Amino acid sequence: MNKPMTKFSSRPPTTGLVEAAETLSETIAAGAAERDRERLLAYDELNAIGASGILSARVPAEYGGPELSWSDVGRIFMALSKGDPNVCQALQPHMCVVEKFRLYGDEEQRKSFFGQVLEGKMIANAVAERGGKVVGQTATTLVKDGYAWRMSGRKFYSTGSIFSDLLWVTGVTEDGNRAIAIIPTDREGVEVLDDWDGIGQRTTASGTTILDNVLVHEHELLKPPAAGSQRSPEGALAQLLHAAIDVGIGFAALRDGGEYCRTIARPVPDAGVDKASHDLYAIQTFGQMAVMLRGAEALVERAGRKLDEALVELYAGRDYDRPLAEASIAVSEAKAAGVDSSLAVSEKIFSLGGASACSRSLNLDRHWRNARTHTTHDPIAYKLKAIGNYYLNGELPPISLKI
Repeated sequence: MNKPMTKFSSRPPTTGLVEAAETLSETIAAGAAERDRERLLAYDELNAIGASGILSARVPAEYGGPELSWSDVGRIFMALSKGDPNVCQALQPHMCVVEKFRLYGDEEQRKSFFGQVLEGKMIANAVAERGGKVVGQTATTLVKDGYAWRMSGRKFYSTGSIFSDLLWVTGVTEDGNRAIAIIPTDREGVEVLDDWDGIGQRTTASGTTILDNVLVHEHELLKPPAAGSQRSPEGALAQLLHAAIDVGIGFAALRDGGEYCRTIARPVPDAGVDKASHDLYAIQTFGQMAVMLRGAEALVERAGRKLDEALVELYAGRDYDRPLAEASIAVSEAKAAGVDSSLAVSEKIFSLGGASACSRSLNLDRHWRNARTHTTHDPIAYKLKAIGNYYLNGELPPISLKI
């Protein structure tokens, strides 16, 4: 039965977080098929993640956090996604906004927001809007009201919003500047709807958020530079996590496809073997799938290391443009590999047996539905274009929040 999120009375641990994610992955996986089939939201699973301290992974050491590398955060996300990519995707906006506090917050904001994250609070997003808006544009407005602001708008794909304590909401001020409001989910004027109806990633709580003249205090407002005005790590960090989720989906399919082949599938008579898992063609297919996923996994970890190197330059106040651009290329490579491997593996598992693989009770199709839904986030063609231009013509990728 679904339960509301827990508010932790003491700070969760901040050590052993990669290992905690790997352990939680197995627990989360146990109910993933049923949650997808019945569309049950994973409150208990997210409570367990909050209690583990994973939400604080990127809180800087100077504010009491573990300050894990982005390479390790990528490993955490691959592990949790292997357990249930819905649960993992619900966390993706949280990890992104924690970095925004470091990038754009003042000292008081950092102390406040990092402190809340260390207490186990989860922050979801309300960013995307319908209507073909380009990056950096939004119809959600912030109007000055004395010493505070009032925010109104309608957001779609508000991933993780139903589970969260706080929302980070993008908008524009009256003078046209970009702003990010960090507001409690239960504040007056905020309405979060559970109306996401995708074919996959069904329980990410990616519904609609309605903002009706919502009060926003000055200390709750981050004011990043205009979109496209300078190279930012925001897009690459978000895309790294999406790549990790894709790879995790692939590994989940590999796990469940292998279990099906070993325990349920019947061998083809022509194979001359007593078990489907002994069929040479099944073995070959399984090996091909594993190689694809291991390659994508390695690219995610490499991209994380490149981002870590670029952020060292950025936070040290040195010239970070080229390191960050090259890190963005590495992230694009990981995302392209993650997309290809998750789609291929989640489809190929059906060739490991017969029609029984399509049984609704097994729900193996959820892996392909999850992969197909999640990989629509951003066009891979434009990432491949950036990669090709870099290696062929020596061109750095454009300044963009999506690359």
